[in-house]
Amino acid sequence: MTLSFTDARTRSEWDLIRRSQHDIVTTRQLRAFGLSWNAIRAKLDGRRWQRVHRGVIALFTGPLTRQARLSAALLYGGGRSCLSHESAAEAWGWLRQRDDEPIHITVPYTHSVRAQPGLVIHRSRAFQHVLAPLVPPRTNREDTVLDLATAQPDRASAQRNLMNRATAHRVSATALFELMQARPAYRYHAALERAVRFLAEGTTSVLEVRYLLDVEAAHGIPQARRQVPVRADGRKLLEDCDYSPVGVPLIVRLDGRAYHGDVETAFRDRRRDNAAELAGRPRLVYGWNDVRHDPCGVAAEVLTVLRRDGWNGPARPCDQCGDVSKT
Repeated sequence: MTLSFTDARTRSEWDLIRRSQHDIVTTRQLRAFGLSWNAIRAKLDGRRWQRVHRGVIALFTGPLTRQARLSAALLYGGGRSCLSHESAAEAWGWLRQRDDEPIHITVPYTHSVRAQPGLVIHRSRAFQHVLAPLVPPRTNREDTVLDLATAQPDRASAQRNLMNRATAHRVSATALFELMQARPAYRYHAALERAVRFLAEGTTSVLEVRYLLDVEAAHGIPQARRQVPVRADGRKLLEDCDYSPVGVPLIVRLDGRAYHGDVETAFRDRRRDNAAELAGRPRLVYGWNDVRHDPCGVAAEVLTVLRRDGWNGPARPCDQCGDVSKT
C-alpha cells in the first residue's frame, strides 16, 4: 500500500521503512507520517490492512510471510527486542523454521510486553550483552547456543544439544564458559558446564560428541584424551581418542567422511596407521553410521580391547543395551 506524499524525501523515508520491515509498520510510525487514528481505523475496518499484534499493522491482507511475521514480532517488542532461541537460530542459518512455528523474542527484563498468539516472549536482565546488532537483531551466537540447550526437556538432551550446536557452528568453549560465568542462573547448570569442559578438552565434531556421550559416558567407558598429537614422517598429526591415560595404548579414530576419495586425507590416515602399527598400538575406526546407529556395539568392541589389554574398571549398560560390563 502506498501513501500519498507531496514531499519526495518523506516518500523515500516511507518506502525505506516499508521495504526494510516487509510492509509491517507500527501505529506510532503511521502517526509520525501524518495518518490520523480515524484513517488507520478505516483501513483496518475496510480490510485493506490487518492488525498483526497490538500496535502492529500489516499494509496488506492475506497470509503473512515468515519475514513479515519476524518483523511484526520485533516491532511488537518495541525498540529494544531481538530474536532468540529457535528464532535466533533461524536468523543465524542454523535451523529452518516453518511459517506456522512460533517466534521467540527476548526483551529487557522490565519491558512490559505480553505474549501473543504465535509469539513467545523471553526477558533478560542483561539484554545489552546478549544482543547481536545485526539485521534482524538476534541474540549472539553463544547466548543462542545456551538458550537452545536450556530449553531442552532433560539434562542429557541439554548437554547433547549444546555440544552439537557448538561444534557444528564453531562456537568456542571459551566463549561459552565466559557466558556461563556471566549468566549463573540457568537450567542444567552442572550438566552444561560439564559439556563445555568436554569441548575445551578437544571434542571438535558432532561425531565426536556422539561418541563421547553415547559410547563412553553412556557405558561407563573411561574418557579418552582428545586430539592427541603424533608424529609420522616428521609431520604432526592428531589422533581422535587415546586411552593411554588408563594404561591401554588403544587409539580410536572417528571418521565422519562419507567418501574416501580425498588423496591427502587418505595419505594422512595411512601414515597414522603405520605409525600406530610401528608403535605396537591397537586401533579401532568408527564412522557416523557406527556411532549413530550402533553405539552399544561400538562400546562392546572398545571394552573388549580395553579389558584384553589390562583395564579392569567398571562399565555399565545403557538403556538400549545388555550388560556390557561383562564384555
